[in-house]
Amino acid sequence: MAHLGYFRRAYVERRGWLDAPTFGGIVALCQVLPGPTSSQVGFLVGWHRAGWRGALAAWFGFTLPSALVMYAMALAAPRWHGAVPAAVVHGLQLAAIAVVAQAVWMLARAFCRGLPRALFALAAGTALIVAATPLAQLAVLLVAAVAGARLLRVTGTAPVPAPAGEPRGRTAAIALGAFVALLLAAMALLGVPSHGIAALAGIFYRAGACVFGGGHVVLPLLRDSLVPQGWLSDATFLAGYGAAQALPGPLFTFSAYLGASVAPAGAAPLWALLAVVAIFLPGLLIAAAGAALWGRVTQSAQAQAALAGINAAVVGVLAAALCNPLLVTGVHGLFDAAVGLVALWLLQARRVAPLIVVAGCVAAALAGAGARV
Repeated sequence: MAHLGYFRRAYVERRGWLDAPTFGGIVALCQVLPGPTSSQVGFLVGWHRAGWRGALAAWFGFTLPSALVMYAMALAAPRWHGAVPAAVVHGLQLAAIAVVAQAVWMLARAFCRGLPRALFALAAGTALIVAATPLAQLAVLLVAAVAGARLLRVTGTAPVPAPAGEPRGRTAAIALGAFVALLLAAMALLGVPSHGIAALAGIFYRAGACVFGGGHVVLPLLRDSLVPQGWLSDATFLAGYGAAQALPGPLFTFSAYLGASVAPAGAAPLWALLAVVAIFLPGLLIAAAGAALWGRVTQSAQAQAALAGINAAVVGVLAAALCNPLLVTGVHGLFDAAVGLVALWLLQARRVAPLIVVAGCVAAALAGAGARV
């Protein structure tokens, strides 16, 4: 939401690159598409301004700063040894717990209004607690889409006009075809016992294609594809995720950290770049295609009901990740539980900036480690 507010001030109010209704149409489109909403909005604003070159320039400028910081953190992490770095990592884990808990609460309020949608979330969360695998997550989202189209009723949603300056039909068809073809290729790699570069690309592309409801949903998708298969440890994964909360850029740049962390010797730059491109690419392709089809989607009650089912299930997906691995691996006693609850209170009730909350969790973990020593 902070990114979207910044974009509106920069592009609508200060520069006048597009009017408020057009910007609102772009935001409405990106909020129902899979992928990182703020990155997709920036991408389509760039397209509106200067064609595909503007779209790529907008995405690159928005993504690069935090991606470079996350890449640097991955390179520095193996050099951290001793009690102090371990406490810092634990503090980042506690911050991640608070941030994800807030995301679950906010998404539940937005997407689980009424008993039927709440039951969708409960069923999805229960299924993933019982069977936490990448294939199970994809199955849950698919079932939620089908069940939503059949069982849910969406009312009071007025059609939103397609954003001006949208990609042309031929370009949109190419983008949609590329999205589907690459997703099928990524699905073909699901379960392949390999730690090679193709398997890495498949993992990040699948995650980027299946993220509904905000960037935090990428946590369970990536964790269940990387940690159980031995790419990296839970501690390393969650430390990077916690650190990503302190950065101002898109959360998907967490992929740069992960790509560099799992890369073989000498290959960190290439693997980090591939991870970043693979996780963002499906969202950008579907945004380009969706801009041309947006009018039809908003006029289809069944399509909106399917999206409502997916969004409700996403709450359960994220709640399952909050239970395991976040709470299971991050909370080691009453002190940790208290730190997590205070951090959640600061984020939700006091609206404290995530950077300050992350710093506070790290400070608390360091203090707790010192007290135990």
